[in-house]
Amino acid sequence: MTMGGDHHYQFGPFRLDPAAGILYRGAEPTMLGQRAIALLRLLLDRARTPVSKDALVEAGWGGLAVSDNNLTVQIAALRRVLAGSDAESWIETLPRRGYRYVGPAVVTNVPGASPTARAASALPLPEKPSVAVLPFSNLSGDPQQDYFADGMVDDIITGLARINWLFVIARNSTFTYKGRAVDVKQVGRELGVRYVLEGSVRKSDSNVRVTAQLIDAESGAHVWAERYDRTAEDIFALQDEVALSAVGAIAPSVRKAEIGRVKRKRPDSLDAYDLVLRAQPEVDSGMPEQVRSALTFLERAIALEPAYALAHGNAAMCHHCLFLRAGLQEINRAASIRHARLAVTHGQDDALALTWAGFSIGMDGHDRIAAFTALEAALAISPSSALTYILGSVILGWGGEAERAMEWSEQGMRLSPFDSWGWAAYDAQAMSHLLRGRYEEASRAAYKSVQANPAHSITYVQLAAALAKLGRLDEARAAAARVLELHPSFRYSLQFAGVNCAPALAEALGSALRAAGLPE
Repeated sequence: MTMGGDHHYQFGPFRLDPAAGILYRGAEPTMLGQRAIALLRLLLDRARTPVSKDALVEAGWGGLAVSDNNLTVQIAALRRVLAGSDAESWIETLPRRGYRYVGPAVVTNVPGASPTARAASALPLPEKPSVAVLPFSNLSGDPQQDYFADGMVDDIITGLARINWLFVIARNSTFTYKGRAVDVKQVGRELGVRYVLEGSVRKSDSNVRVTAQLIDAESGAHVWAERYDRTAEDIFALQDEVALSAVGAIAPSVRKAEIGRVKRKRPDSLDAYDLVLRAQPEVDSGMPEQVRSALTFLERAIALEPAYALAHGNAAMCHHCLFLRAGLQEINRAASIRHARLAVTHGQDDALALTWAGFSIGMDGHDRIAAFTALEAALAISPSSALTYILGSVILGWGGEAERAMEWSEQGMRLSPFDSWGWAAYDAQAMSHLLRGRYEEASRAAYKSVQANPAHSITYVQLAAALAKLGRLDEARAAAARVLELHPSFRYSLQFAGVNCAPALAEALGSALRAAGLPE
């Protein structure tokens, strides 16, 4: 998705810097995302000639199958930024054929010719969180190991580039730093990125140690660091495993850092992307009071960008929580499914939006086949999406598919061991162990869930059930009391109906919850 090439395009009051992926109006960067930039570049390259929809989709989505609607949304965003009332006439729609740029003459120039242009392009950051992955140092003293380190970095760049809310610098730009001692802050300035990933590979005999650290290039602070010690029997499998794990851990770490950054912004300066980030911790809480506050941010985001898939996906999750934990009202169930469908419509390339949508469709729409169609589409886009596995494990858990729920849950936690949704993965494990009669394991998983999210009622439901099955009734009743404190209207038969609980699980859980003193 990231573009190479070193010349800039000048047209009217605009300048497009393809290497940085930024369109400037005068000296000010505009807030155009990477896809719109890729489309604009192709239209400018072929100025005055028709460009087919297929060519534009290939430029913007690199071969992913996406609906025409995705293209229209990006063209609309381009027109909005380009020229206000004049926009329609700059990018012409050719019905059933494509589009054509017919605006002011396009002049291409090499940025080296203008030091002021270069200084301007080094500073502004794209509106998305931006990451550069530097070549990993080979500490083995064996030049043969370079191919291993470089291949792994390529895999990490590819994995990150598939996450559509990240702006990832292309390999050609970052590999110019190979073999050089670099200052991360300087790299951030030169490439126009907020985060830099660097690392090293050391191989001795049959062992390989890979270390990686993600650094905030503005402050120099560490956002994430990890060490992987492996045996090098199958070097390609090792490359894949480390790349997948690194991408899985980097995505939530960047989101956390971004949420912290957005909280420091002026409330009146927040755009749709910022508003979704502001809502995220409240959505993650999964409880009514917080998700109501999240919805105020999300509704503002949707008012600004009606086709913003991730805003719809998060809104679906909010309504799901309100449905299950604020009175099982049909209005919330319907809103959950409505937003989920909009997330699927507008988010064909967005793994996160498809994940939220799939969860609502499975849990509230009771359509597990449609839910897994969305979740599997999310994993096809981004195989490292931990949240997809975690929320999938919850649907499988309530559906009584205990072994598959365990597999999905464990894969999610392997990809993101400190995920803010980790409690839901443990929750799925607790009910799956309980269904299989493994009560010690069920109580252990429920305790982990409670520890990860002590303000969520469902975690205590699982704990009360497991403890009751173990005959530890005093502790089970204490957990049950906590359920009612957090969720006063909780009735287990209504919970089971709400999530379409598998009959065998409803029976096992129901008898345990009755023993713990929870109302039916």
